[in-house]
Amino acid sequence: MIEGSCHCGAVRLTLPETPEDLGSCNCSLCRRIGGLWGYYRPDEVGVSDPDGRLTGYVQGDATLTTWHCATCGCTTHWSPRDPAYERMGVNLRLFDPADWEPLPRRLIDGASW
Repeated sequence: MIEGSCHCGAVRLTLPETPEDLGSCNCSLCRRIGGLWGYYRPDEVGVSDPDGRLTGYVQGDATLTTWHCATCGCTTHWSPRDPAYERMGVNLRLFDPADWEPLPRRLIDGASW
């Protein structure tokens, strides 16, 4: 299990393991966030937000909610709005660099969608 958090520590995330690779998306939102996405089933990810700091943002086609800490502004993850969709993305930049720096990266051409 690996653990990460936003900058201020108000939101904490736990993952069962590091992903095999990371997604680097160039869509209009992801390129601004600068996240490196690891993909998991929602039931595999622990999100702790005891003070209710997470704020969601829904854009464009309204299929995803992108979450960030309202205190420090760090984007933590995205979740599907459709509960039947069994994949979410976690921003691995919130974890120790030793956990994600050696992982291969895949370009996701979200700008062309």
